[in-house]
Amino acid sequence: MHNAFSLLMRSLHRHAAIGLTATVIVGIGSLTCAIPTTTAEIYQFIGPNGSISLTNVPSDSRYRKIEIESSRFHSALSEQELEPVIRRYSSQHRLHPALIRAVIKAESNFDPRAVSRAGAIGLMQLMPQTAVRLDVRDMYDPDDNVGGGTKYLRQLLDRFHGNLPLALAAYNAGENAVDHYQALPPFDETRQYVRKVLHYYRTFLVRDGVIVERPVNRYGPPETATTPAISGRFSR
Repeated sequence: MHNAFSLLMRSLHRHAAIGLTATVIVGIGSLTCAIPTTTAEIYQFIGPNGSISLTNVPSDSRYRKIEIESSRFHSALSEQELEPVIRRYSSQHRLHPALIRAVIKAESNFDPRAVSRAGAIGLMQLMPQTAVRLDVRDMYDPDDNVGGGTKYLRQLLDRFHGNLPLALAAYNAGENAVDHYQALPPFDETRQYVRKVLHYYRTFLVRDGVIVERPVNRYGPPETATTPAISGRFSR
């Protein structure tokens, strides 16, 4: 899941560690790197167009320090560690914690350092331009990332009138794709993503005791408890 962006971050840190100055600018579809002095800290600035600037010699007060050596960069977080953050933002944006857990599970498997091939970052895999819109200042910070991702999911649910499959499709493929088709976009990746999140959502709801998975009736069709929170058909 780590791409050239992650490799550049590690390269930048190595340069800082041996006393070189390095600046990396990550644009949409372009990478540039300039190397000529010294410090062992890495700073990040997200521009208004979603571009990310990384440096170990910040020249602007808007740069924020990134803790490269912190544990969040080296291991996934457990659900238990994230639960207070998930519950706080779920309550704030009127979403069930199980839904946020499901999106995090599908997006990053609870890895706050995850970076996709497309450049989506962190637990809820926010794109830089989306993060700017949501006022997320550090996409690698679990609190910032979950706060932004939960807010975005709430906005999508409101936009698509509470239709969870459409909101999830927009989270994966973009709002314009869902608007264009007025249904789930005919993209295999997006449809698989929606099914995956809904599966995790149901699993977490069952585990939390919110719904009960009934045993299969061997003399008739299988029965499962349903809840309006995860109902919704796949429009074709």
